[in-house]
Amino acid sequence: MSSVKTDRRQKIKWSIRRKVSGTTERPRLSVFRSNTAIYAQLIDDSKGVTLAATSTTELGLKGVKVDNSKEVGKKIAEKATEKGILTCVFDRNGYLYHGNVKAVAEGAREGGLKF
Repeated sequence: MSSVKTDRRQKIKWSIRRKVSGTTERPRLSVFRSNTAIYAQLIDDSKGVTLAATSTTELGLKGVKVDNSKEVGKKIAEKATEKGILTCVFDRNGYLYHGNVKAVAEGAREGGLKF
């Protein structure tokens, strides 16, 4: 059983994924938000490979808060620069660009990623 809310997000997500695709030089920065954690991954869609990933649970942070989300963004940017990735495309994954999703993007920009 799926709710109206999750169906709506899924349609938005498909619409975004039709337009946004990651490559080896410019991977896709995908954000997933659950009730307990926030996750970020750099994905190369041409090969179907995750290049780097991090989350609040990996960093030992509790709860989904804007400060924690910004730390996740900084950490994913740090991992990306270690692998020589400087640019990416942002995939908000059907969520509004607001709050925690926006904080991940801002943290990644502060960490040195460009998108």
